[in-house]
Amino acid sequence: MAPPPSTDWRERLDPDEATRHAEQARGLTALQAARTAKHGAGRALHRKGVLGLAAALTVKDGLPAPARHGLFATPATYAAWVRLSNGGPDVKADRHPDVRGFALRVNGVSGDAALGGAASHQDFALINASNFGFADSARFLGLVQAAAKGPLALVGWAYRSYGLGKMFGELKRLKASVERRFDGYAAHAFHSAAPIACGPYAARVRLTPDAPVSHADAKGEYGAAMAKTVAAGPLTYTLALQFFVDEATTPIEDASRDWSEDVAPFVDVATLTIARQDVAAADGQALAQRIEATVFDPWQALAAHRPLGEVMRARKVVYLASQQARAAQPA
Repeated sequence: MAPPPSTDWRERLDPDEATRHAEQARGLTALQAARTAKHGAGRALHRKGVLGLAAALTVKDGLPAPARHGLFATPATYAAWVRLSNGGPDVKADRHPDVRGFALRVNGVSGDAALGGAASHQDFALINASNFGFADSARFLGLVQAAAKGPLALVGWAYRSYGLGKMFGELKRLKASVERRFDGYAAHAFHSAAPIACGPYAARVRLTPDAPVSHADAKGEYGAAMAKTVAAGPLTYTLALQFFVDEATTPIEDASRDWSEDVAPFVDVATLTIARQDVAAADGQALAQRIEATVFDPWQALAAHRPLGEVMRARKVVYLASQQARAAQPA
């Protein structure tokens, strides 16, 4: 029997965290400016939007008590937007290995917002990895900036970060994480990789296709393949929460750790339906342009689902700086 979800979680803030996050934001926006000069205006990370889609999220009835908070408090159906993306700061052909993003905006929610005021939507920023790959934001953002400068800078970053004895093993691990098998956005689970609140509880989020559709034969043209799939009919995914149990097995601050499903099983809370649609039609193109211009940010959330942990706190600062750099509208 798995232990029940616990509300005995805590965040631990370092005294110099605000200064460090501000410096990280400056570094990433400098990278963003350089890529904007090359590619035109865009995000610092997840710059290449692959597809923008209309969807609906239906919250299930009869959820267990720990899940019945915020968005999941009562059964309902909400209009939603989906932005599929590649994770890097450059615009490259989709066949290149990359982290893949599945950003979800649930529209029409109401309640107190995580950033103050009233919330009108709830965002989820998901990737095709169950953990963040780094315990905190410092090494991740250091990696991003080094990789953008080239192989020698990347080796230098690895040496400074891990020392001679561990650097090659870490570089191999990171290479494998980026080059993990990817058969398309309808074939794999996507994860928050860091926790959010669920009322007094804490949870990670997972989105899984109900009937996976492989685009392995698309030769890297994942967007075109996904467009063809949704033109033929709707796709459904299950949104699930994995609840904090204890700090040893479900740590809040260490984003590099997977949470054991044996200890903390996922609870299905909602169904995401990507509607049948023609993305090449005028209305499909108009929606795609609107989605690409807007902001997807886990801090655009209900207070009941505020992001948790150092990686999420860094995102709060870094994402805002990136949004301001491209003059994006948050709503």
